[in-house]
Amino acid sequence: MIHLNNLAFGYSKHKKLFENLTMSLEPGHIYGLLGRNGAGKSSLLRNIAGLLYPLEGKIEVNGYEPKNRQPGFLQEVYFIPEEIYLPSFTISKYLSVLSPFYPKFSTVQFQQYIREFEIPQDNKLTDMSYGQKKKLLIAFALATNVKLLIMDEPTNGLDIPSKSQFRKIVSSSLEPDRIILISTHQVRDLDSLIDHIIILENSEILIQHSMDTVSERLYFGPLLNINDNSTALYSEPSLRGFKVVTENKDQTESRVDLEYLFNAAIKNPARIKEIFHS
Repeated sequence: MIHLNNLAFGYSKHKKLFENLTMSLEPGHIYGLLGRNGAGKSSLLRNIAGLLYPLEGKIEVNGYEPKNRQPGFLQEVYFIPEEIYLPSFTISKYLSVLSPFYPKFSTVQFQQYIREFEIPQDNKLTDMSYGQKKKLLIAFALATNVKLLIMDEPTNGLDIPSKSQFRKIVSSSLEPDRIILISTHQVRDLDSLIDHIIILENSEILIQHSMDTVSERLYFGPLLNINDNSTALYSEPSLRGFKVVTENKDQTESRVDLEYLFNAAIKNPARIKEIFHS
């Protein structure tokens, strides 16, 4: 369980990336964190992981304050950063050095993920392609069986088949006592994977809801003419007129489009807050 209470962070007290952030994340869910470049997504993840410290407010993860870096906290958290650096080890050496830090690490699971990702086991890590390194870290992270798994841009460097494998493997690894928190600019890569969405904009959380709630409150669909609906929160031309996001007053079923949802939130933040905070 993660609790953020009036959290503020910045690289100086005079220029804060975000402030007064309050939210709770519950186990058994995969959360997607979206925001513009520079909105503070990576910094927020690093605060939760205990790699950066808040200027104000408090973070609690599984009963621990991350900034204290206690052993009980560290053995239940794994963080995959956007930029990765691996030692000149073989895979077996990497496991022997790092897996003991995680009491619930499963070599059987790791080998299964390695096979599914089609990662060669004989090469040194530094000889692998960037995409192979990313897949190796994802496989290791999932095999730790930690309660909190944080991934920052995990699909960068992955080809299309690997992204499909990523969604399949991550979704199958979710357990009732585990939180998976993913931040990405590759919005489409989270389709059919996450069950909760968080959108960070202008130092505040615009949306923190389940995908079911988003589907209940917003409609994603086509219109022949944008003038047919002047209340559209966001629209784009399509082959059959326009694709729009509107308030779902008629409770019409539609599939949530994460890219359109994000654009609607950025374009109409005040209206989005009204819809989701009412």
